[in-house]
Amino acid sequence: MIATPRLPFDRPNVLDVAPLYAVLRRQAPVVPVRTPVGDPAWLVTRHAEAREVFADPRLGRSHPEPERAAMVTEAAVMNGPSGDHETEQEEHDRLRTLLVPAFSAKRMRLLGDHVAELVDRCLDDLVAARDADGVADLHAHLSFPLPVLVICELLGVPFADREYFSGLSERVAAIRSGGDAAAAMAEFHAYTGRLAAAKRARPGEDVITDLVRAQEADPSFGEAELTRITAGLLFAGHETTVGRIDLGVLLLLTDPARRDAFVADVDGRLHGTVEEVLRLAAPGGLGLLRYAHDDIDVGGVRIRRGEAVLISTDSANRDTGVFDEPETFDPARRPNPHLSFGYGGHFCIGASLARTELSTVFARLFTRLPGLRLAISPDQLDVRSDQLTGGVRALPVTW
Repeated sequence: MIATPRLPFDRPNVLDVAPLYAVLRRQAPVVPVRTPVGDPAWLVTRHAEAREVFADPRLGRSHPEPERAAMVTEAAVMNGPSGDHETEQEEHDRLRTLLVPAFSAKRMRLLGDHVAELVDRCLDDLVAARDADGVADLHAHLSFPLPVLVICELLGVPFADREYFSGLSERVAAIRSGGDAAAAMAEFHAYTGRLAAAKRARPGEDVITDLVRAQEADPSFGEAELTRITAGLLFAGHETTVGRIDLGVLLLLTDPARRDAFVADVDGRLHGTVEEVLRLAAPGGLGLLRYAHDDIDVGGVRIRRGEAVLISTDSANRDTGVFDEPETFDPARRPNPHLSFGYGGHFCIGASLARTELSTVFARLFTRLPGLRLAISPDQLDVRSDQLTGGVRALPVTW
């Protein structure tokens, strides 16, 4: 009998996903796996079934019996059920109504010029940080501070707090935390509660103020939900984009011909490059968690009510049934129906923001520093394999 595979699967490096995904896609679109903590789950590996699961209202982040739910990791985010089973859809609809205007594509276009100013400021810091050997850490001076600056301004969070909430983010996303992740999340919620209190006393033009006003208008919108939403926005608003900037730069720098082609036609290749970075960058390795709220049939298997489902967008984005030569980085790929932001009613609300940041970073970085290259070999990178969001801790470059 073949043992049930356990996540995360071994991968050759930070840019390539585990070869086992290709094997599983050939065998079956939905397979049983064990989570890192040993609980059973279903893993969705193909594109069509991933879209089907994303769009199925019978799956959600809540669990009909939370105390019996399979757990994924010891982290305090995407580790198990969240929200109330009876009111999940209502809470989701309220959240979308509140946040769509703040994260709309139109608002992101208006934000574009300001993001460009922030990128230029970060690039100034990167250039100034070069050491005697001409090396600087792109992660420390661009990939990390830029998304933090942007999300702080959108939410109304003091940029001076960045090291504090970044430290909390790392603790809550530790795959093996020994209980510290839960303590860090409680501290995170207390922090966002203080931010909300400050907005009640002095409102601003920001998302936290919008949430506070919504709470005042709707007594059912409790403090616990407000602090949970704010912490989630602050965490996801910088962690995921930091990783994609780092890996996007790596995807270009590990292939000089690819970098040179981009530099030679930044405007023409920018959109396609960003979409390929979104498709291929896979900083994590566990998938997106859902629970079945009813018995459902997907990919030839019966998933019972309450069972956990992990959707591997990394695998779905390399499905040969959807993408020609899926392992090839192709900025001319049309169409490019990747699932990096999900699909359907739960499509990531921050998609336009992420695209704005990535487009601005790649355009200005490689226009200003066309000879950018890695200062160390890729296998020397310090990979955050202990973190749910993955990525690298530093990205030494030179030019």
